[in-house]
Amino acid sequence: MGPSNPSRADGREPVDLRPFCVEWDPMTFALSSLIVRTGRTAVLCSVSIDDNVPRWRRGQGMGWLSAEYRLLPGSTPQRQARELMKLSGRTQEIQRLIGRSLRAVLDMEALGERTLLIDCDVIQADAGTRTAAITGAWVALRRACDKLMADGVLERDPIHQQLAAVSVGLVDGSLLLDLDYSEDSRADVDLNVVCTGSSQLLEIQGTAEGSPFSRPQLDAMLDLAQKGLQQLMQGQQQALTAVAI
Repeated sequence: MGPSNPSRADGREPVDLRPFCVEWDPMTFALSSLIVRTGRTAVLCSVSIDDNVPRWRRGQGMGWLSAEYRLLPGSTPQRQARELMKLSGRTQEIQRLIGRSLRAVLDMEALGERTLLIDCDVIQADAGTRTAAITGAWVALRRACDKLMADGVLERDPIHQQLAAVSVGLVDGSLLLDLDYSEDSRADVDLNVVCTGSSQLLEIQGTAEGSPFSRPQLDAMLDLAQKGLQQLMQGQQQALTAVAI
């Protein structure tokens, strides 16, 4: 099953990503920070370091990574209330996904007994916030680790794989890459794919909103996602090349 050619609101072809870009250093006190943009979706990603680890991790000579995710007020058409003491199930699920994905490409022994803290705050949400957060957080993490190695804090590189994420879906029976809200809100199937630089899958989150989907449709969505992920990883590398440590 190949992509058909419906008219998309922003003029893209079915196989096209939204414009991807990275704006560096909006937060000068963070170890690393950026704003990642995928079309109209924008996520502020920052990395901080704590010279400690959770209590259950102490004494093992291994580090940890923790992630937090929030939708900021004003990021959606109707104001998003701040989540303070009690996080929604969606927020908890997404920040666990971000942390799980990033930890999968980290050598915790290379970190030593330190914790890297990843914050992903959505400035504007036009669908794909979790995939943009993962893609941007990896770039911020890559630069943070480069800085820590340059400063002699880390002896070796703790990152052993590149990482990116993208959405793909079936909308009115058509296969589309990198859904915006106008597409995501009426998708028959919405699939989020997290993948490493060696094309190994880390996570697939897929839901049929209406009718079930077939195995050939799933394979076609994964093939399309893989093409988008390769382009996103090229964009990640270009962003890193454009900034000094």
